[in-house]
Amino acid sequence: MTVKNIIRQLHLWLGLVSGLVVFVVTLSGAILVFEDEIEHLASRELYFVTPGHARLPLDSLKQQAQSFDPAISLTRVETAPHDAARTALFYGKKDKTTYLIAVNPYTGAVIKGIPEETRFFRVVLRLHRYLLANEAGKAVTGVSCLIFLVLVITGIVLWWPKRWKYLRQRTAIKWSGSFKRVVWDVHAIGGFYVHLLIFAMAFTGLTWSYKWFNNGIFQVFDGKPMTPYKVPPNQTIQPAGSGFYEQVYRQANRELPYNGKMVLHFPATDSLSVSVTKENYTAKIPNIVDFLYYESGSGRLLGKRLYDDQSTGMKVRRAVYPIHTGSIFGWPTKVLALISCLVAASLPVTGLLIWLKGAKGREPKKIKRKRFIFRRVPQTPV
Repeated sequence: MTVKNIIRQLHLWLGLVSGLVVFVVTLSGAILVFEDEIEHLASRELYFVTPGHARLPLDSLKQQAQSFDPAISLTRVETAPHDAARTALFYGKKDKTTYLIAVNPYTGAVIKGIPEETRFFRVVLRLHRYLLANEAGKAVTGVSCLIFLVLVITGIVLWWPKRWKYLRQRTAIKWSGSFKRVVWDVHAIGGFYVHLLIFAMAFTGLTWSYKWFNNGIFQVFDGKPMTPYKVPPNQTIQPAGSGFYEQVYRQANRELPYNGKMVLHFPATDSLSVSVTKENYTAKIPNIVDFLYYESGSGRLLGKRLYDDQSTGMKVRRAVYPIHTGSIFGWPTKVLALISCLVAASLPVTGLLIWLKGAKGREPKKIKRKRFIFRRVPQTPV
């Protein structure tokens, strides 16, 4: 058996083993590419309001969100200081269930409160990462992701033409050919055109499947494991007075004046400071986040963790998410990611069809037996 035949068998059986999981993960990934845009259109009342004359203090909005269900322990609030039409989104926990509570920042009215886990895109995300099976599903998707990387590499080896004069044949689908030929072309040629993108998305996807891969990013770029950063404790413990969170909100906006989404995290204990994160929407790529830490009660700035001061490993780790989702350069790369995911989802289907057609063609042929005709030789007289 030649090397290429071994690679062909490896590609075939790995594809058959992981095909269903690859189909589910890539198709759900395609749905998630434009998650924010679709979510804002489909659930507009959760995210947008008609701007009023003045926004209410954050402390008042927190009280209104808490009044939705006093049993919910609020953990954070998400705001968009640069967009006057955006709602204040509060998140909290109750009996291991996360809730989302949207509040009108001008009237204080609770627009809606819903369990986060029941929302469509949350379900799709759990399907994408865990196959709706928690840790067991995570293990399956992780192994399938590794297999998919092998499939991409072996697929390119099998696609590679023996001679360059056949290159055109390997880069254009012959739609006028037989069904079997069209299916093969869609599988091989379609996979060729998106192989770099789907390889990058699968490769970065390993970050969420394996700790060793995530730690490897820091080992490669920093020469050491990631240093965990803890929220600094309060230097003096004092109760938060009226208007405290509004004070922190205004201070953080002055400290980080650019446009972006701000998240203020409510401390779990009285000893911990208040952490504020803000994503810089004016940066060249997404997921550029700065951290600020304020003392509870006094509002004094205890520390900051700015993106520009982060290690190379952390900056690379920050870039993993936009690469994986295709949002790295906005709409153009998102469209490419959507197309690539759809093509990747078609590969297990066309691969199965190729195998079934090939299996049918491998049926043993009937051996035609030759018929021997015995002719009587006339006897010659002696």
